[in-house]
Parts: sequence; C-alpha cells; structure tokens
Amino acid sequence: MENYLTSAKTLLLEYSPKVLYALAMLIFGWYAIKFILRLTNKLLNSRHVDKTLQTFLGNLLGWVLKALLLIAVISKLGVDTTALAAVMAAAGLGLGLALQGSLANFAGGVLIILFKPFRVDDIIDAQGEIGVVKDIQLFTTQIITPTNKRVIIPNGILANDNIVNLSAEGTLRVDLTIGVGYGEDIKQTKEVLMQVLTSHPKVLKNPLPTVDVSELADSSVNFAVRPWCNVEDYWAVYFGITENCKLALDAAGIEIPYPHSVEIQKKG
Repeated sequence: MENYLTSAKTLLLEYSPKVLYALAMLIFGWYAIKFILRLTNKLLNSRHVDKTLQTFLGNLLGWVLKALLLIAVISKLGVDTTALAAVMAAAGLGLGLALQGSLANFAGGVLIILFKPFRVDDIIDAQGEIGVVKDIQLFTTQIITPTNKRVIIPNGILANDNIVNLSAEGTLRVDLTIGVGYGEDIKQTKEVLMQVLTSHPKVLKNPLPTVDVSELADSSVNFAVRPWCNVEDYWAVYFGITENCKLALDAAGIEIPYPHSVEIQKKG
C-alpha cells in the first residue's frame, strides 16, 4: 500500500502541472475560438456574404479550430499525437471518397452562392427545367416550374453546366411566327400585325417591337413577330398577341393558310 501511495503521489506531482496547463489551454482556447468566430461573422456581414454561406463557413471554421485545440491539449498531456493525426487523416480521406458526390454538390453550392449566376425568385433554364428559383441551399437548388412542380437540382451538375437566367436583364423578347397566304399584301399584313403589338398594354415601347418577313414557306409567307415585355408578363404577351393576331388578320380579311392536303385526306 505504501508503494502504491508513493507511486500515486509521484504521478500526481508529475502530471498535475500538465493537466492544469492543458485545462487552462482548453478553457482559454475555447474562449479564443468563440472570439474568432464572432470576429469572422462580423467580417462576413460587413462584406455582405450570403447568410447560408456565412453559417456554413462559421461551422466549418469552428470545427477545424476545435479539432486543432483538442490535438494541442492532448499533446500537452504527453500523448503522442502523430498516430492520432494519421488516424484522423485516414478517416478524412475515407469520408471524402465516400461523400465525393456530396462534396461536389457542396462545392457547386459555394460557387453559386459566391458568384450568383442567379438569385432566389429569378427564372432560370437549367438541366432541361424552366422555373422560378425557390431556394438555394449548399447542396441543392429548388425551382418551381410553371406547372407548380418543385424540382430539386444538385448544385454539382448545376454549377458545371449551362444556366440560362431569364430574369437577369429584366425584359424578354417574345418570338412568334405568323403565316399568311401568298396572295396577301405584305405591307398591309405588317401594318395589321404591328398595330396588334403596339396596342397591347404589356408590350414595351422600348425596345420597339418588330414585324419582318422571315420565310417564304411552302404554303405561306411567314412573319417574325417580335414584341418585348417584362419577364413576369411573358406568357400574358405570348398568348395575348397570338390570339389578337388571329382576330386582327380575320378582321382585315387576310387569310391564314392551313395544310390543304390534310383536309383532302380527311374528306376522302
């Protein structure tokens, strides 16, 4: 028993300073990490960094600093940290390989948040889907299609492919093709179609709408009808102009040809 007490006393005297020093380092390091994180958050706020990215960077920096603090504390206790560092490196490598798809999506999310090729409420055309951006997260982006479907696109493929931002310039050109018979007067037809464009309340005056002959087709002379509108008015202009062109051409007695061969086959 005496030998045991002696050994315990020796160990206590030997390791007490190390334990106290390590404990002091842990407490000081913990408060230092909190201070660094607050300072980082203020810096990111002053640079107007996206909130989602702020949260992630703060969490990432916090975990890294805490891991470094833990290793430093363990080393002060006299534990060899070489093996621990090797195990952590191996675990990190294995985790990275297992989550490489998720990491690619994360990297894509960071790029989207940093460079802002689109923002929430923008209308985009990406990965074969057109819709309004509902939410931009670190791993995925959610868009709402015109049919009210929610489409979730991984940020990895989204950031590495073409993205068409339909809202970026604030206006869009509506491309319509209207065909009339070969016997109709081109000048009169252009005047009728232009009157339709200029009388529509949602068609912009600047840029000016245009009407031009675009093609001499098999059974019709085709006109490229090009009104401009605000992004949110696109479909209203598209459908409204299409209908009004038909009504105006009928009222002016201008024929809109149809495939006669199909009609003959139906009668036969």
